[in-house]
Amino acid sequence: MDAHGFHRTLRDDPVERAAELAALGLRRLPAGALGRLRDAMSDRDARVRAAALGALVRRGTRVRAVEAWSSALDDPDPRVRRRAAELGAQLAARAGVDRALVRARLVGRLDDRDVTVVEAAAWALGEIGGDARDASLGDAVRALASAATTHPDALAREAAVAALGAIGDERGRAAVLAACADRPAVRRRAVLALAPFEGPDVDAALERALADRDWQVRQAAEDLARS
Repeated sequence: MDAHGFHRTLRDDPVERAAELAALGLRRLPAGALGRLRDAMSDRDARVRAAALGALVRRGTRVRAVEAWSSALDDPDPRVRRRAAELGAQLAARAGVDRALVRARLVGRLDDRDVTVVEAAAWALGEIGGDARDASLGDAVRALASAATTHPDALAREAAVAALGAIGDERGRAAVLAACADRPAVRRRAVLALAPFEGPDVDAALERALADRDWQVRQAAEDLARS
């Protein structure tokens, strides 16, 4: 599409605008595209802002990517905040990006009013992982442990306990064990999250799970016992 066509799309249908911007993230940015993406972060339509963010995180300069991502985490629309949270792990993997900053901003979204944002933030924290000696990882594990045991929505608790299992830090152990007594969906996830931990308390939780009234919890325990 020529420049005229690109600008016409940006003025018209938001779905087309979003698709056009998303496509920019799949290839090397042409001249002037970085400015268009930056401007699109202020678009009136959340779908366009989310698409522009994805392209910036993938193809924008490191500084632009971090700035846009951090701003999007505070967007008034949960669709944009959720997309930003989802992109957190990808951003953290870029060379030169401060992973501690990314973790800290994601931790701040664990108390988002929209549970799908919380779910995405927890998932990203689990994907980022990290070194146990990193203070920012400790903060993330504590926040995830709190969400796994106290969040009022089971979806958030399930996502948080999954992240704790993915990270495998001992500071999350108690929360994972506690989640083994939660609702069935959370218990299933908690049983799987036991994998990186060892000890009599873990063995006891696994034994209880093998006799759980929910067959999927029992199946998860059997799978873990065989691994």
